[in-house]
Amino acid sequence: MLSENIRSHLQEEMVALIPAMRAFSRTFHRNAEDADDLVQETLQKALNSLETFVPGTRLRSWLFTIMRNSFNTSFRRKKREPTGTKADIAETAIPHPASQEWCLRGRELEEALYQLRPEFREPIMLICVAGVSYEEASVICGCPVGTVKSRLNRGKQQLLHSLGQVSRNSVLEA
Repeated sequence: MLSENIRSHLQEEMVALIPAMRAFSRTFHRNAEDADDLVQETLQKALNSLETFVPGTRLRSWLFTIMRNSFNTSFRRKKREPTGTKADIAETAIPHPASQEWCLRGRELEEALYQLRPEFREPIMLICVAGVSYEEASVICGCPVGTVKSRLNRGKQQLLHSLGQVSRNSVLEA
């Protein structure tokens, strides 16, 4: 049983981690509303099972694991029980012109990122975007650190190829 002081501290940490959770949820959903729904579902599940959190472990890893598992469960359920048509009009993006070249490059990068298989996209989002360590990403993805590094490298190579880049000194490497 967690003390009220520890529970309050964990809840404050969760609030501080919301931006990182939102960034990681974009790994799973292109649509911002769906990504935010996944963050909300993750926070709800985390708060409901806060007693199972082991103090001294990384809260961020625990939350990201809950998010990943929630997405996978939802994905399997939707695959089993499809609704709507394949081309749902509500999910069609409304096109508007980019006002800056960097905005256009950002969209190209986003498109290329979402063309990657999830096992390559997850390490990129975790390590390059959310800033988690290889070890944390290993725990979240449920695979060895070497596999995470390999997937990250292959994912970056696929992104470079998709963006027509020949050098690692590109948008991906800062």
